[in-house]
Amino acid sequence: MATTAGAAAAVLLLLLLSATTTTISLSYPIMGLDSFLSQQSRLDPQATNDSFLSLPYHLRKTLSSASTHHRHLISSLQLSLSVSLRVILVGPSFLSDAPSLLSSYISAVSSSDHFHVISPFSTDHRHHTKHSLHLDVSLASSSFSSQISDALRSQISNTPNSLRSPLISIPYTTVDNIVRQHFEKEKPHEGVYIYLLNLGSQSKSYAYNYGSGESSPAFTKCFGSLWTGKDRYLWVDLAAGPVDYGPALSGDGVLPRGEFHPLASLHGGPKSQKALLADFASLVYSAYQVLVVPSLRIPVPFENSLIVQFVHVYGGESKDSNGLDWKTIERTFMDEVNEGGLLLGDQSLRFKTYDLRYADCAICSFAISRSTNSYTSRFLFDNYTLIVSEYLDSKRLHQILLDSADEFRRLANIPEEDFGRVLPVYVFDLDQNALLLLDRYHQSVAFKDMVIAVRTRNAQTVSDYSCNGRHMFTQTRELDRPLVGSILQSMWGVSPTHLSWSPRHNSTLVDYTWSVGQTPFGPFSETLSLSFVQKDAARRNILLTSLNYSLTSAIDVLESIAAHGGERNLLKHGRLVEFVQRWNLFKYKLDKAVSALSHLDFEMALYFLRSSDHDLYAIHSLVYHASQEMEASLVCFKDPPFPWASFSGSVMVVFALFYVYTKREKLFSNKRKQF
Repeated sequence: MATTAGAAAAVLLLLLLSATTTTISLSYPIMGLDSFLSQQSRLDPQATNDSFLSLPYHLRKTLSSASTHHRHLISSLQLSLSVSLRVILVGPSFLSDAPSLLSSYISAVSSSDHFHVISPFSTDHRHHTKHSLHLDVSLASSSFSSQISDALRSQISNTPNSLRSPLISIPYTTVDNIVRQHFEKEKPHEGVYIYLLNLGSQSKSYAYNYGSGESSPAFTKCFGSLWTGKDRYLWVDLAAGPVDYGPALSGDGVLPRGEFHPLASLHGGPKSQKALLADFASLVYSAYQVLVVPSLRIPVPFENSLIVQFVHVYGGESKDSNGLDWKTIERTFMDEVNEGGLLLGDQSLRFKTYDLRYADCAICSFAISRSTNSYTSRFLFDNYTLIVSEYLDSKRLHQILLDSADEFRRLANIPEEDFGRVLPVYVFDLDQNALLLLDRYHQSVAFKDMVIAVRTRNAQTVSDYSCNGRHMFTQTRELDRPLVGSILQSMWGVSPTHLSWSPRHNSTLVDYTWSVGQTPFGPFSETLSLSFVQKDAARRNILLTSLNYSLTSAIDVLESIAAHGGERNLLKHGRLVEFVQRWNLFKYKLDKAVSALSHLDFEMALYFLRSSDHDLYAIHSLVYHASQEMEASLVCFKDPPFPWASFSGSVMVVFALFYVYTKREKLFSNKRKQF
């Protein structure tokens, strides 16, 4: 896609430099157009009508005349979102020059970059749209710092020491209640707020507990030092911990022990303020990339109707709803929908449940048996012993389910949906005692067109992850949280908080820094609820996909115009005027959509994108009909006169060379000396 766009830019730039008088794209606001479009958004919020047909004459005339040089046509399609990020430094340890230093460090490493897709439908991971960081760093008031410090000190003094961990656990609400109140007072909110807390050392080492209860020999709770709120804020307690979590032995994404991770900067040897602020800058920039402008898991087109079909394939004589509560999963999403999150415009979300006995489903048995693979592991008992274990190949199972979709619908009595996007969620609840996971490690796997989950009677297993020195246990019967995360990936393209696409590495990076607290992803979190990260990403992904489609389609139509000799040769006068007006209005609406996205006004961005589709369709229609009417013509020209002068000169040169050759003995003979 990027190569095609670059080639189109080169061809069009050469072609259009000759047409210096043509007017195409706007460079400044048009008086009255903003108010007209605002009125149209109130009258027609779903943009079902073409606003161009209602444009007053003076606005159409302005769209025909006010524009920039034609050579900026391609560059005008390079759109960039300005993302606001406000960092608040909390604690007496931050000096007065800390905001300026931190801001300079972050600005040094940040640059305008494209949005990326981890698993695109094509080979190109890069979107046309860019994002740029707009940063504001400030110091918190001393009263705010004292309020958090007093609450923290009181909670620590009232919490007994832990017998199993050097860290005592305190509820995250101790700090979050105060931070949330401060955030709510900061209205109107511009962008995302990050609170960096440095309140100094406490009498005991501590970390934050995100649920109820404590760890036990059979259950490990992962304590952390950060929290992402439902509203657009997050806070990091730099004095908490030190904490470490990630793969137990080796692998990507581990938080190293000691002071080598920015979260543990305060727990190592003495550092200067500049060194500490450099670590904090890397932490803030990581939060910006992973939480504020995360990669898309998959492209997500806009659909009015979203339908999730739960297909429960259960073994045994009766269903066991313990750990698989469809109502809880549905309520997790519908609560966010009722609060104005996840959905855009007139979108609707429905959940439907279907049951199917494994014994009555021959295709189910075939799919499981064909997808079952085995692997060996070496364990040390009295001596080293090889143990063979089984797992399901998710890709093979996905292909079988895809090929047998009609049979599944027939067996489970699933009706055909006439319109909308349908996401089937297949849960295989097998009546066997042996552990069986997808791809050896996963309870649930998300694909672009379905979600697959599996569980057996086995209740738990030791995972390959550890937190604060203790192995994490996977509760294999509990599928609620894995299913919520998988549905977010497949339906809205939300990336897990530990995955992001890196164009520098040309691969997916794994980092578990932000995988504790309020997130449905990863092995360290326990919560089902969604933070602002998932809610914003769900809506932003749909808009970015639509915007990327519009830009790609616009480049395609410009390539078509270039292939037909340019707009002056292709379009007659009447069509050329309409094309210029349509193009200017299309580009103006895209700019307004990007501006709305920058201000996190997703509904207004949706309106401008849907409204611009009318102009883009009209542009394609103009070019198509004009190309159909073009006729091939043969232009005759007069042959040039015979070049007698050059021909005569050539003959004389050839004759001279021939004469010299024939007289060579006489002209070049050597005279012998006479004695």
